[in-house]
Amino acid sequence: MNSQQTTFLSDLLQNLQIHILEAHLTQCTASWQMLDFTPEYNKLYWILDGEGWLKVENQELNLLPGQLGLIPAHAMQSYSTISNRPYLKYWCHFTAHIGSFDLFQWLDIPLYIDVRHNEQMTAWFQELTALHHEPSLTSRLREKAVLLQILSAYLEAVPVQILQKRTDEMDRLGQLRQFIEQNLHKSITVEQMAKSVHLHPNYLIKYFKKHFGMPPAKYMQRKRIDKAKFLLTTTSLSMKEIAEQTGYEDTNHFAKSFRKDTGFPPTEYRMNVHGGKHNSSTKNARNSD
Repeated sequence: MNSQQTTFLSDLLQNLQIHILEAHLTQCTASWQMLDFTPEYNKLYWILDGEGWLKVENQELNLLPGQLGLIPAHAMQSYSTISNRPYLKYWCHFTAHIGSFDLFQWLDIPLYIDVRHNEQMTAWFQELTALHHEPSLTSRLREKAVLLQILSAYLEAVPVQILQKRTDEMDRLGQLRQFIEQNLHKSITVEQMAKSVHLHPNYLIKYFKKHFGMPPAKYMQRKRIDKAKFLLTTTSLSMKEIAEQTGYEDTNHFAKSFRKDTGFPPTEYRMNVHGGKHNSSTKNARNSD
């Protein structure tokens, strides 16, 4: 994956929406079988014991104890027992959406990994399964955190590439992102964005929301605030200069927009970060909301 694709994918991951559908520990039986189906969710299989057969598109595999399988959504698949020792496994069904796409519709990664730290992986799945069966509100948050730990461990263990069929799309989205980043100091229109990637303006809005998970105007606003934070904490530029570099008409408009997004006036944000007080100030600001 080249640097532009890595940067773009990192940007997309800020909008990742994880939803856990099922999480269980199951001792499979002789009837564990389903052929030629295409689910709309991803699967994780953490194999503890036993044997089995899986087919994903044209690839067949027999996951072994100590292997973690990740089967992507929207892929034709089958599974079955192959002996009198069916799998004992933790399993999880989940979606990982970026806009209207699932994350694993973009990535070209192996269908399984050999896990180096089995006890840690088992502990994560134990916690994930327990949390999924608890009704509390905090359990919904904590189960996502555990699943992200598992997915991070998986992606850290494999070479991550963009699917070949997605590279043209990724390049176009990267060009669009680059055009926006290079013009944050200007008031650019949807028509100008569309022209930069040779799309019709009406189509661009749908296209943008589909891939970035938000309209162009909201994305630009987020990027302007991100740039303002960077300039406030790494330069001694005046508020007027920062407002100009981030596309605001005047300092009042900039200050109001910045405070709405962060909870702080720009001058206070700069002072808190430079003084190492940002975390405690954030807490106080939230407590006063």
